[in-house]
Amino acid sequence: MSISSKYGYTPNQEAIARSLEVIAGGLEEVASESLFKACFGIMDQTTLANEDTPQRVKALVEKVNAFAKDYPDWPLPASICVFPNFASVVASTRKVPVNVTTVAGCFPTSQSFLEVKLHEIELAVRGGADEIDIVLALNSFLAGDYETAGAEIKASRECIDRVAAELGRKVVLKVILETGLLVTPENIAEASFLAMENGADFIKTSTGKVKVNATPLAAYVMCECIKKYYEKTGKKVGFKAAGGIASAMDAVCYWTIVRTILGEEWLNKNLFRFGVSSLANKLLTAVEQKTVAYF
Repeated sequence: MSISSKYGYTPNQEAIARSLEVIAGGLEEVASESLFKACFGIMDQTTLANEDTPQRVKALVEKVNAFAKDYPDWPLPASICVFPNFASVVASTRKVPVNVTTVAGCFPTSQSFLEVKLHEIELAVRGGADEIDIVLALNSFLAGDYETAGAEIKASRECIDRVAAELGRKVVLKVILETGLLVTPENIAEASFLAMENGADFIKTSTGKVKVNATPLAAYVMCECIKKYYEKTGKKVGFKAAGGIASAMDAVCYWTIVRTILGEEWLNKNLFRFGVSSLANKLLTAVEQKTVAYF
């Protein structure tokens, strides 16, 4: 018995394709200055480069600190996302209300021992992370061992909650499915439900480190799963699109998918995020009507 069948869900690729065609055809009508700004306000402004240094990360945080002064009519991004060893750099440098997000659990492959993953997660939380993004253990999931893959997510959830409680905080868990490697809508659905059942606060498309990252099809399936999970459990799980979101209209597309399936109540930073490195400048450029290279 598949996990999806527990929720009465089977991806209907023909229906999804028709809906995505309608969405794509209406993007120009949906796009607006206010929507571009709303998309900006749900971004996890990200740097996950091999050449990242404490100085480089600090420089990004200082740009976010100065953003409200330079663009007073814009919202701040939701968070700044970095490697786990830079959590303390972001936490100690930020002067504005944005969260500290870190990838952890041996990102981007999740190919290591569970004990190593959990220790990295703990160190990230102790370093100041408000949100932790881990990657689904594809080494287990793709081998059909859903029990082990799910147990790793559950162990990560328990680790986060234990350390956060000790520090008097709450920390969000996002689970990256790496949908480009899952390939089929059916696998994406199974992974979505598996992550949600084991404690994910958000399910996220991609690491941005593989050939195929976020796609409208993957987003559509994941949002349908979130809806089914909510209908059955009453728990609202967030959606994060990441990887390959390179234009303002890409953001509008994902925004429209979330609104179409999950409704207006999901259109906020508590339930919807973009994981991006270049999108901020694209949104600024679209509204300011001139090339902006702020970040």
